[in-house]
Amino acid sequence: MKPLWCFLIVLFVLPVLPHPLHVSEYWITLLNYIGLYSIVALGLVLLTGVGGMTSFGQAAFVGVGAYATAYLTTQFGLSPWLALLVGIALTVLVALVIGAVTMRLSGHFLPLGTIAWGLSLYYLFGNLEALGKYDGINGIPALSVLGISLQSGRSIYYLIWIVVLVAVVSIQNLLNSRPGRAIRSLRGASVMAEAMGVNTAWMRVVIFVYAAVLAAISGFLYAHLQRAVNPTPFGLNHGIEYLFMAVVGGVGHVWGAILGAAILTIVQDYLQSLLPMLLGESGNFEIIVFGILMVALLQYARRGVWPFVARWFPRGPHVQAPEQAEPLPRRAKPAAGEALLVVDGVRKQFGGLVAVNDVSFEVNAGQIVALIGPNGAGKSTTFNLVTGVLQATRGRIHFRGERIDALSSREIVKRGIGRTFQHVKLLPSMTVLENVAIGAHLRGSNGVWRSVARLNAAEEARLMFDAAEQIRRVGLEQHMYDEAGSLALGQQRIMEIARALCCDPTLLLLDEPAAGLRYREKQQLADLLRKLQADGMSVLLVEHDMDFVMNLADRLVVMEFGTRIAQGLPEEVQNDPAVVEAYLGGVE
Repeated sequence: MKPLWCFLIVLFVLPVLPHPLHVSEYWITLLNYIGLYSIVALGLVLLTGVGGMTSFGQAAFVGVGAYATAYLTTQFGLSPWLALLVGIALTVLVALVIGAVTMRLSGHFLPLGTIAWGLSLYYLFGNLEALGKYDGINGIPALSVLGISLQSGRSIYYLIWIVVLVAVVSIQNLLNSRPGRAIRSLRGASVMAEAMGVNTAWMRVVIFVYAAVLAAISGFLYAHLQRAVNPTPFGLNHGIEYLFMAVVGGVGHVWGAILGAAILTIVQDYLQSLLPMLLGESGNFEIIVFGILMVALLQYARRGVWPFVARWFPRGPHVQAPEQAEPLPRRAKPAAGEALLVVDGVRKQFGGLVAVNDVSFEVNAGQIVALIGPNGAGKSTTFNLVTGVLQATRGRIHFRGERIDALSSREIVKRGIGRTFQHVKLLPSMTVLENVAIGAHLRGSNGVWRSVARLNAAEEARLMFDAAEQIRRVGLEQHMYDEAGSLALGQQRIMEIARALCCDPTLLLLDEPAAGLRYREKQQLADLLRKLQADGMSVLLVEHDMDFVMNLADRLVVMEFGTRIAQGLPEEVQNDPAVVEAYLGGVE
């Protein structure tokens, strides 16, 4: 990080360099706009690059912040700083309303939705008489800080870049926190996040609002820099440019937002002067060049420019687990033999297809129960009914006496059921420690704003300490700070078990944990499960590998074509004619 801080120091020194190194007003103006655009692009890194939600409408939120301060300061003589607070409050309200609707969309409907509300706000600015219609509002007063008037571009330069720096630090603080790990799981791992207790729908709205607030602050600064506003800078074209900046710099990288804003602003400025000279006529030819550059970038540098620049800088330290911390509270263990999970006549239909046909079984405290059967037997569907991913068509599921078949995944994990997945679900660019810590989401309480202000240090230490303990418990301590995507499949499955243990479960549900593992890895997995059972953990294991579970499980439940065909002790089930028929197709 040291070279980046050196870069910031140089940036803050530029305006006061003596002659002949004096920076001209032209470059100060350009740097001011780079800073304003960077603030918006930083919000898009959080929203699009991290959260996976493409937005073309951020320019409209810039307009909300700009028009709020312009109207309040010119019409009512309100202090610009009070107008900023009102503008932020208005932006939060508008973003909550829009986000509650838009963030439910997915696929191509989401960017289309952002285009729709972005255009709506743009035309609202241009048609309201109170806002001066398309002529806008003039005579906006200059900002004043500690009695110093910021009338010139050079004087407001520092304020703009201080805001940029605060935005960078706040986003980094957020991403390296409990809610930040939840936000990072939104992109491609939302099912896993829900199973760990994350309210993914609310998290989407939260980062949408946060990105909108950053855009509004940029609009506030823009209004007092220009001293006039009109709808033109807040239309769809500028919304697309902001997204271009984030993508060019590296939409998944915080510092990439600043780099992208600098590249596009400088290139656009030069092209606007150069292209008319080369072509002999004026026009928006820079848009054509931008289109060509964007196609080339997406073809050859899909992660943006920042990853190439980052090679020159030493990598910052990973989030570390403390050597000691106050332990997190744990659930009381159930009495041995207590009926933990009772599945009673559960049925699941998909239209005319009966995937699970009136299946019943129990899991008692301290037991390892294996739900086995050939491929397509309905094991994973039954598993998903128990964990709330699917809702049963009929039947009842009770956990420790409470009916849970109508609950969501998020509510079920609160009751003490942790799970893994048939196909490994992890965040490959995050470390093993950070992936496992997602499992402890419900055991923390600090939210977004405490994380942004870094008031969550004590809780973070406890969460990371517990995650490290679970990693050691499953034998992956030597990989604690490795990227999860670099692990072998067997290690990734073990890591998923550590993540589930971080939920502090009473019952552990494992969906085909031995799938794709070699013989030795299966033996190591079996040893781990026996160790967890000795520690008092109850396990429901979904498998199709009968050899793996035969010497591991206390009881077996066998399914075929969605129906339970046998249950009992392993030696009883192994000799059951119906089971032999299901696995071997019958014997002579």
